[in-house]
Amino acid sequence: MTIDRRSFASALAVTAGGALLGVPAYAQGGGTLDQVKQRGSLRVGVTQAPPWYSKDARTGEWSSGVGVSLGKAMAAALNVRFEPVEVTWGTAVAALQANRIDIMFVLDATPERAQAVDFPKSPLLYYSLAVLAKDDLAVRTWEDLNKPEVRIAVPQATSMDRFLTAEVSKAAIQRFPGNTEAIAAFQSGRVEAVCLFHPPLIAARQRLGSGKIVVPQPTQSNPSSAAVRKGDTAFVEWVDARIVEYYRTRQIQTWYEEFLTGFGLDPKAAPPIIKEMLG
Repeated sequence: MTIDRRSFASALAVTAGGALLGVPAYAQGGGTLDQVKQRGSLRVGVTQAPPWYSKDARTGEWSSGVGVSLGKAMAAALNVRFEPVEVTWGTAVAALQANRIDIMFVLDATPERAQAVDFPKSPLLYYSLAVLAKDDLAVRTWEDLNKPEVRIAVPQATSMDRFLTAEVSKAAIQRFPGNTEAIAAFQSGRVEAVCLFHPPLIAARQRLGSGKIVVPQPTQSNPSSAAVRKGDTAFVEWVDARIVEYYRTRQIQTWYEEFLTGFGLDPKAAPPIIKEMLG
């Protein structure tokens, strides 16, 4: 995110976008599963936000990312084609309500969104609060950072800022307007570490060519989900069953690692998106 979340800064917007409230727009002709089979395609909301969604600049195709892999797998399970429909994090809920898309992956199940769309019971994946730290900075726990000589950059007035203020108060916390400025402070050497949810940090680490991504203990993880149109019980239950299987078999982690490898990153250097693997 987040972890430039999504550049990966967009991935972090997963946790920030608000829901458009209103009455769901239902199409004629049965529920979503019937509509998908009649149409011959599963319409998946996509937005440029690696590692979740990534469009190939050469071909214009949505060819990689965890959400793309999920969409293709679910489409194959229904024996239909995968149909990407470009949206933004902020317009995904409205697109579901208007029946422009059937599902949007990696959309957090906030109480506000749950008034407008439905979410499966099971978590899709987890992303964790992490730091991109200098290679020579010893970091295993949050307490390792809780020292006056450790300078940490963080976006101001965010959940990351609140956590650091409460748990790492002895550190020299430097607050910036957003992800980009916080990462720039790390790049310039003004701080020893930058704290974000881990997706935007992956792209930052690749771009900078130095530093290490660490999920300090105890792990602070947030679940993410998949949104569908409100009131379609059969479809949300079908989606939930597929998500349970992808998570249980760790297929979701495999897709994530495949994307990282294609992105030129070592999957072992990035935090996993399966909570049980975070140790």
